[in-house]
Amino acid sequence: MIRDLNTKKTMKNAYRITKNKYQTSLRVRIPGGCVDPESLMIVSKIASEYGNGDIHITTRQGFEILGIKMEDMGEVNKLIQPVIEKMDINQGEKNSGYPAAGTRNICACIGNKVCPKAQYNTTEFAKKIEKAVFPNDLHFKIALTGCPNDCIKARTHDFGIIGMTLPLYERDRCVSCGACVKKCKRLSTGALKMENYKIVRDHDKCIGCGECVLNCPTSAWTRDDKKYYRLAIMGRTGKKNPRLAEDFLIWADEESIIKIILNTYKYVNEYIDKNAPGGKEHIGYIVDRTGFMEFKKWALEGIELGDIVKVSENIYWSGIRY
Repeated sequence: MIRDLNTKKTMKNAYRITKNKYQTSLRVRIPGGCVDPESLMIVSKIASEYGNGDIHITTRQGFEILGIKMEDMGEVNKLIQPVIEKMDINQGEKNSGYPAAGTRNICACIGNKVCPKAQYNTTEFAKKIEKAVFPNDLHFKIALTGCPNDCIKARTHDFGIIGMTLPLYERDRCVSCGACVKKCKRLSTGALKMENYKIVRDHDKCIGCGECVLNCPTSAWTRDDKKYYRLAIMGRTGKKNPRLAEDFLIWADEESIIKIILNTYKYVNEYIDKNAPGGKEHIGYIVDRTGFMEFKKWALEGIELGDIVKVSENIYWSGIRY
């Protein structure tokens, strides 16, 4: 029997090279982390009929179907096709499986579909980003979280997108109970205070968490209809210098964030070290090498930001160094 040991071909088709010779595992992308029951049944069918019966739920909200024989990749690609179509993933040739595995699955917390603290539909935004960036061989990690609680750990990613709300205050509905002030002090940043029986909000201290909205008994605080985001950049795990992402933009909009991500692909293509192991130099190390100001120039190219947006003049990352 002829076995395919073309590792490059295997990995370009979103299959993993495993420690078991002639066996692979399929990495199934679930953009935004929300999946339908029919897709779960297909994943189960592949695991039972072509794998070893095990499915690993990955840290990136996908599925890894274990123990697939390399000669069965073609049949597995046909079986997984309905999942690719249900997830609306850019593909190219039908029944060819996933076209690449470089840019990782876009992760997201549950968002405002369920969580009262979330400011937006994280899955919808994740899918929007997925459509803009996938497929791509460059090693990008993007995660979305609905509020500053950051349940998805967005600050460990190259791009961490954190939902914010601009709280609107209607004084005539306020009964000066102070509930919002107390909650902001206990659960957030203390951006609110009482002055002459009126609530005063410090915009520079406000992180857009929405606790004031959630805890006002008279609905004097409401969420602005516009969606705002905090964009934190260049967080990473890894061996040399793991670190948390730092804020790049505050009160940004969706379209600007997508453009910045796409501009970053251009920046990486310009500066990536082709001799890096596996040809996949991490974005953060490229920024470290070229300097933040060079990255900033590329990232903001052709983008007009609103007056409310705060842009970091410079960023200095720390983290653990080995």
